[in-house]
Amino acid sequence: MTCETEFLRYAADQLEQQCQRIEECVGRLTPEQVWWRGGESQNAIGNLLLHLTGNVREWILTGIDHAPNTRVRDAEFAARGGIAAGSMTVALREAIDKAVVVIRGLAVDRLTERVRIQGHDVTLVEVIFHVVEHFSGHTGQIILMTKGFTGADLGFYSYLSKPGVSGRTP
Repeated sequence: MTCETEFLRYAADQLEQQCQRIEECVGRLTPEQVWWRGGESQNAIGNLLLHLTGNVREWILTGIDHAPNTRVRDAEFAARGGIAAGSMTVALREAIDKAVVVIRGLAVDRLTERVRIQGHDVTLVEVIFHVVEHFSGHTGQIILMTKGFTGADLGFYSYLSKPGVSGRTP
């Protein structure tokens, strides 16, 4: 295994894991909680779902796989409800599944290829790194908000409490 193939494998694995965590969170929430905002300067979980879907589509599916870019980024933040959580998580899962196929199938010699996205001239390594990092940040926000709404331990790290586990994240 090369560093490049390990990077691609891990990036795809992380997107799958984070998407699963988002799906678990959203499944615990009411429609009102999905669209709740603490104020106009904050985003609801619904906005984050739309935003993550748009980001993955634009950066991976358009940026790497050359799919048409139909994203309207401002609409992701302007939404104030009216879209069911289930339809948003399905759209997010579809985008992630497609992105994972693109990432896993990417030839390593393309990783230094340059593309222009949102005015940024970046390599495909940077594209993938950006998407994983961005996705992870918003996943953390969704997890925090879900814990606040439910008061529940979501159990994502419960395996660390088992005897003999070193604490290394798989």
